[in-house]
Amino acid sequence: MTSTAPSVPAIGEAAAVAAQIAGRLASPAVLADGYPPGGRRWPQALAGGAAGIALLHVELARTGHGGWGPARTWLAEAASGKITAAANAGLYVGTPALAFVFQAAARGTGGYRRALATLDDATVNLTRERIACARARMDRRERPELREFDLIRGLAGLGAYHLSAHPGHQLTADVLACLARLTEPLPGTVGRRPPWWADVSPDGEPAPGCPGGHGNIGMSHGISAVLAVLSLAILRGVTVPGAEDAARRICAWTDQWKQSTPSGPWWPGYITARQAAEVRVDPALRPRPSWCYGAAGTARAQQLAGLALREPERARTAEAAILTVLRDPAEPPRLAGPGLCHGTAGLLQSAWRMAADAPGTGIGAELPRLAARLAGQLTGPGDGDPGLLDGAAGAALALHAAGISAAPAPCWDAFLALA
Repeated sequence: MTSTAPSVPAIGEAAAVAAQIAGRLASPAVLADGYPPGGRRWPQALAGGAAGIALLHVELARTGHGGWGPARTWLAEAASGKITAAANAGLYVGTPALAFVFQAAARGTGGYRRALATLDDATVNLTRERIACARARMDRRERPELREFDLIRGLAGLGAYHLSAHPGHQLTADVLACLARLTEPLPGTVGRRPPWWADVSPDGEPAPGCPGGHGNIGMSHGISAVLAVLSLAILRGVTVPGAEDAARRICAWTDQWKQSTPSGPWWPGYITARQAAEVRVDPALRPRPSWCYGAAGTARAQQLAGLALREPERARTAEAAILTVLRDPAEPPRLAGPGLCHGTAGLLQSAWRMAADAPGTGIGAELPRLAARLAGQLTGPGDGDPGLLDGAAGAALALHAAGISAAPAPCWDAFLALA
């Protein structure tokens, strides 16, 4: 990929750029050329495997901007090989990942019902096991591991899947109730450490540089995903006892760490034991405005909470945070590449969602420039990561969304907990 920017396209032209990228990713043959290690071995991976590229083609076909031929080809590639429902399975890999993609395909075609039923049943069983493990840990009054509740591997991701696939299912209420219970106080809480405090570093491993663990605020591995999923459930009228109280507890904790500066509000990606003890965040620790740990994800979660809890000031603060990023010429260049996780596409998709829920804020007016930046990162000959989370497929989906007037429901970005 190249970082050379083209002339600024109108927002309506973004979908055309997305279609060009989809054309380059029409065949699984692209996996043979420069694909990240492991992608070929894990076709069922949503983040970096064939499942994620299948989602791009499914969404384009489902919205009338592409044919079903490439989608079917990629779905077959994604379902090839043995599909895991083991300990490493979650929304981003294994049966839940495939169920998410096949759910979108089934809604668009009316087909794939048998495959979807098999995948969904396996995901239901997996979710029940994870809920049982989480409840047992809570009964022991122990702290959780990040992988228990995060979006990538844990219950927040499974909750996002079930909320999208079958919001009225009892299991959906069960997983949401489990996420709500996660926020209930634990005995022996030290200082400002919440019940979801992890006794490891943000990468999930013990580290000398992170003594005492951390409280993770991010969307990919932290409490913002739990807040977003609970808020989406409330907004959709899914009744879960304790959900509003849980969302308020999360907000009360993130409010302690919100940084109010002359240039606008922001949240750190995580809080260390030292920061918690000092009740201070160094301004130099302001994260880049990514979906995974920065303003793109955190602000969207806060906006959803403001809407769900009927706290307009919270929503306005979140919208001010994203506007600060979009209007500061130094902020988007801090992002790492075009991808959804660390890059421009994640900021664009989050801002697009926020603009749709706050049309009078001016967020929408900033999107053409950001879409142009992303298009400029994607006009090379097709080299680089083709995947969904960090590569071209996810960036194409964000451009496609920006280029159409309204998103059909349900939406592909549910796997990001944005909708």
